[in-house]
Amino acid sequence: MSGSAAAVLTKPAFRKIEWLARDIAVERRPDGVIILKSRIPLQPYEKHIPASLSKWAKQAPERIWLAQRGDADRQWRKVSYGEAKRIVDGLTQGLLNLGLEDQPVAILSGNSIEHALMTQAAMQARSPAAPVSPAYSLMSHDHLKLKYLFDLIRPAVVMVQDGPTFEKALKALDLTGVTVVHVARPCDGIKSVSFADLAATPVTKAVEESIAKITPKTVGKLLFTSGSTGMPKAVINTQEMMCANAAMMMQVRPRDPNGPIATVLDWMPWNHTMGGNAAFHPILVDGGTLYIDDGRPMPGQIEETLRNLREISPTYYANVPAGYAALAAAMEKDDALCRSFFKNLTVMAYGGARLPDDLYDRMQALAVKTTGERIVFYTGWGSTETAPTSTGTYWDTERVGLIGLPFPGVELKMVPCGSKYELRLRGVNVTPGYFGQPDLTKKMFDEEGFYCIGDAGIFVDEKDPLQGIIFAGRVVEDFKLTTGTFVHVGSLRTDAIAAATPVVHDALVAGQDREFIGLLAWPNLHACRQIVRSPDATFEDVVKHPEVIACLKRGLEAHNAAATGSSMRIARAMLMAEPPSIDGNELTDKGYINQRAGLERRAALVEKLYAEKPGEDVIILN
Repeated sequence: MSGSAAAVLTKPAFRKIEWLARDIAVERRPDGVIILKSRIPLQPYEKHIPASLSKWAKQAPERIWLAQRGDADRQWRKVSYGEAKRIVDGLTQGLLNLGLEDQPVAILSGNSIEHALMTQAAMQARSPAAPVSPAYSLMSHDHLKLKYLFDLIRPAVVMVQDGPTFEKALKALDLTGVTVVHVARPCDGIKSVSFADLAATPVTKAVEESIAKITPKTVGKLLFTSGSTGMPKAVINTQEMMCANAAMMMQVRPRDPNGPIATVLDWMPWNHTMGGNAAFHPILVDGGTLYIDDGRPMPGQIEETLRNLREISPTYYANVPAGYAALAAAMEKDDALCRSFFKNLTVMAYGGARLPDDLYDRMQALAVKTTGERIVFYTGWGSTETAPTSTGTYWDTERVGLIGLPFPGVELKMVPCGSKYELRLRGVNVTPGYFGQPDLTKKMFDEEGFYCIGDAGIFVDEKDPLQGIIFAGRVVEDFKLTTGTFVHVGSLRTDAIAAATPVVHDALVAGQDREFIGLLAWPNLHACRQIVRSPDATFEDVVKHPEVIACLKRGLEAHNAAATGSSMRIARAMLMAEPPSIDGNELTDKGYINQRAGLERRAALVEKLYAEKPGEDVIILN
């Protein structure tokens, strides 16, 4: 037996999970199209999301559903299932009294207990909840996207956590006929109703009657996605879509009924489908407890997450790679934090980008040191239009970068596209379309009714589909060099970011009709400050610092050394001090980078990158 084989055999076992079997039917058509589908039927699910709140309010009324630290004392405010149901019913009656007539309830603020309660109330009143990215209100200077989507969906109610914070946004809107609800403080000059007063509305039988009228096809949410078009589209999320998708996620990873109550600490924004659906709904369906994390994986905010994790031991934890990098660095110096984090943990999930191999190894080393076991890293794939996850890595895999295999109830169509496959989806979790945009809706589906998501994938092993599928980027982002070499942007971008960890947070891949590939990279300020040993260093400071540049160069040159051809080799790179722009469409409402818009907006930097005599800020790579 070789040394490497022996090493694999002696690795500590993964903490036990009873994954669903990978029983996948594979249909191979003469034209090269492949259809993948689980042979295992999807388990039964609730008719609508509020049914789960009602269920747990009856079965476990004292159990904590939601918790969030208070603004002043930073102590946990907790709401039980029973208390939440009473508040939601009062809010529902208040909304019904306004005579909404199925008009949406827009929520401009970020995650909060009140945000969650208002969402359930809107659903019970059969009015779509429409959570809007706070960036449209607080980061935008012209509020064009906010005004556009207001004209698109025409909400009857707008909720803000704090009136003065959202004053500029509210005053940019035509609020004629709109009821504004504030939680903390009203906004001067704008008539509004307090959340507490609305929740105190005496409940009548109209609430039960409204709930009884909810059908699987009732629109529960409108979630906004900009994609590559710039302006938001309102994706219809029916009750059936959301309930079925929660059931899919829970079916592939069933929780031990004799284990601890499902406990999650999560920061992902609820205006995004991953936070608002994938993270939020399974906890509610399972009767678990959700701790709202006001921290973020960025300088000055990660400390809040670490504080929370010293107190809360999650059973399931999800984050982006940058969040895991900061968490690993903290746990390597803090055994107590390590013990609290891993105590009840069964799964670590990641999304948004590929998890770097070295970060995977560091997290597993911490898990083994603390528990004697490894913890599986899980990820899924989908979009706002698929509620969101349609595939997942529901087995004990050690490989990062996979998107897994289809869930029960989902069909995955793989259409040959050069050396990879264009991916398409069909299933009960797929949206019926875009609100108020029938022409766009018609373009979403192919002739067989599969949703054309625009992503690409390849098999780990074409002969053995059960090993899973690797994400291979967006079909429309790929380009050719002047040599005729085809560049797969998605896989190259994720590999480059992983290779340049921890220096790079995100990047743009350039090279369309050029001789070689270039990279425009945004630095990870938190990591770069540690490298330069200055907690106050600015973006302008770190992009010029020799140690940061050296670290970036080492990582990318190691990537180049492993590259098999010019389609993966990066010849030049630049670090950018200016963050991605919401108004410039570089940053989507999901927080993802829009490759096309970014390159167009930074055309001058692209020219500097490819200058015949590059300046000092251009890093030349071997």
